[in-house]
Amino acid sequence: APMAVLSCMKYLMFAFNLLAFAGGICLAGVGVWVAVDPAGFQDIVAAKPVLSAAAYLLLALGIALSLLGFLGCCGALRRSRPLLLL
Repeated sequence: APMAVLSCMKYLMFAFNLLAFAGGICLAGVGVWVAVDPAGFQDIVAAKPVLSAAAYLLLALGIALSLLGFLGCCGALRRSRPLLLL
């Protein structure tokens, strides 16, 4: 029974890290979209000077979140404690 619990925990950690990776990719995609085409996004956000800073912030957060999600997926599959702690 304890091995089954550890195996289930491994796959649950992989699934949650995969969701974090996908969320990071989506955030980075929105950041790139806003940075490349701010005109299509101006009617949603009224403040124009904040728009460029927000685009780069979304891009940076998306890249960081996807990197952490990827490292978490690798750590969960390999059962690597340092990767999971990172």
